[in-house]
Order: sequence, then C-alpha cells, then structure tokens
Amino acid sequence: MIAILGTGKMGEALLSGLLRAGVEAGEIVATARREERVRWLGERYGVRMVSNAEAARTADTLILAVKPQDMAALLTEIAPHVPSGRLVVSVAAGITTAFVESRLGDEVPVVRVMSNTPVLVDEAMSVISAGAHAGEDHLKQTENLLAPVGKVLRIPESQQDAATALSGSGPAYFFYLVEAMVDAGILLGMPRAAALDMVTQSIVGAAIMLRDSGEHPVILREAVTSPGGTTIAAIAELERHSVRAAFLAAIEAARDRSNRLAAG
Repeated sequence: MIAILGTGKMGEALLSGLLRAGVEAGEIVATARREERVRWLGERYGVRMVSNAEAARTADTLILAVKPQDMAALLTEIAPHVPSGRLVVSVAAGITTAFVESRLGDEVPVVRVMSNTPVLVDEAMSVISAGAHAGEDHLKQTENLLAPVGKVLRIPESQQDAATALSGSGPAYFFYLVEAMVDAGILLGMPRAAALDMVTQSIVGAAIMLRDSGEHPVILREAVTSPGGTTIAAIAELERHSVRAAFLAAIEAARDRSNRLAAG
C-alpha cells in the first residue's frame, strides 16, 4: 500500500502517474486538507481518501508531499503511527532527511526526492538521496515508484539544493525562455500562435537531439552557428547582455532559497 500525504499539485501529479503506470487505485491511499479537495480527488481517481494518521498506520510506503512549511506539523501528527522500518519518501523542497528522521525516530528509512512538474506527462526528472537509515533496497523501491513517470538519478544529499535549483525549478526557466522568444516573434511580425508553435517545436526537437545524440551542447550549438551568420549575431547579443551570467546567478539564488527553506 502506498500513501500520498498532501495531495496538492505535486502529490496529485505523482498519484496520477502511479495510476498511469498500472498501480491499482485500491493500492493507494491519499490525504488532503480541504474537504472539497478530498471529495474531488476521491471521485476523480477512485482512491481512498483517509486521515494522515490512518495513512501512516496502514501504508507500506509513505510519500510526504506537503509544502515545506507544513512538514514539521505533518511529522508531529504522524510520528506516533510510523513504525521503524517503514519507508518514508519526502518530496518537499529543502527538507533534509535528518529533519524527517529527527521527528519520526532513528530507525525510519527516509529517502529525499526532488522531482519536477513534467511528471504530469511522464517526463519528470527525479533525483533521490538516501537518509542515514535508508539502504539499497529503499533506494530501489523509490526508483521503482518514480521510474514510470520519468528519469531517476541518485545523488548525494549535499547536492539536493543544487538539484532543486537546476531541475526542480528548471521547467520554469524554459517556460520563461519560450515566453521571451514568442514575444520576439511577435515583435518581428509573427502571429502569436505561429510563433508559439515554432518555438515549442524548436525546443522539443533540440531537447531530443541533446538527449539522444550524446553530444555536448557546445557541439550542437556550434553546428547551427555559421561564421558571420544569423545565429552568431544572436549569440553575440546574448553574451553582450550577460545572459549566461544571469542564468548562473538565478540558479544560485534558487539554490540559496532552498537552503533557507531547510533552515526554516
């Protein structure tokens, strides 16, 4: 039995992904704070909606998907009902395995996960890290949970805040880039719908090339960048406006924010 505690956007995305992957609705229980949300989720997905305490008592695997600021209260609520050895998977940004372990007990295996919103289309990037009491079996269990909805990568927990900044927030950077490129197309006289189609397909195609070719992005970019051509003129403008430095600073800022969330 799998329990998802806190079925907001990410929790619901994981729920729908598990069901698409073939997990039976009867093998999942979920929790939500608002009564109308409880009813809606139960009707939409056919899963049993229960209290946090019941979820903690009955499930073999607990997925903690509440907001970071709500995690301490949730852990206090469920601590009396979580036996040693029960796998706890935390998907809350900035929350360390030590934070969870200190509230649930020394023998509870905790795996920390940072996933992202493409879980909705089974193309998530999920990075996982083991806590002090999580072993190989617990990591494999977590990988099996997440693999149907995207790629899973193991990293040391010391890199989790960086992963939050890079891949957790990463889709937002791409959407921001798409928005800017579409605006540029409109400035150049293109209809919005046509500009969006062109930019979207260009990014999808480029991403697939990058993933499947095994080439370094510099090599792929240079293949498009002819001497004295249009692309190098555009790249020169991006460099003149320090776009690369802005991305570095932005991702560092996201990492620092993740650090502060962990500190409370």
